[in-house]
Amino acid sequence: MNLLRFSIVVVFLWIGALKFFNYEADGIVPFVANSPFMSFFYNHPEQYTDYTNKEGEVSNKNRLWHISNNTYGFAKGLGFFLIVCAVLVASHRIFPFASMIGSMLVFLMTIGTLSFLVTTPESWVPDLGDDHWGVPYLSSRGRLVIKDIVILAGSVLTMAQSAKLYLSRAR
Repeated sequence: MNLLRFSIVVVFLWIGALKFFNYEADGIVPFVANSPFMSFFYNHPEQYTDYTNKEGEVSNKNRLWHISNNTYGFAKGLGFFLIVCAVLVASHRIFPFASMIGSMLVFLMTIGTLSFLVTTPESWVPDLGDDHWGVPYLSSRGRLVIKDIVILAGSVLTMAQSAKLYLSRAR
């Protein structure tokens, strides 16, 4: 359980911190732009395909669009949220109730992330001539997302562990 909790904390701290860098913010645009629950965070979600950057690519035209789209503002807010979740989950021994809340937030976050498999066309291999495309053939983005199912399960376990500790101390 300690290793599981530590793993969730490391992933959320690391990915949360990366959200403050443009290349990471650029990478989540298809997910957010296609999500019926998150696209409102962007000013022009329908235009994202015209301004897609490859990882590490710097395009001044695209960067200006991402600034006007609120790509970087949203990513920083999300990064802050992920870091807060990590700190809450890590507080298990000192503040088990807060840690339980953090695990609940991680659970909800991973539900949102897994919803991208349904809402983001880029999650699946496109039809470019190969016989293997569409569902169930996950693209690199889809493979990135599906791994969150493990974090989802882990958050339920850390949530239960923190609730148990909280209740035992409350007695």
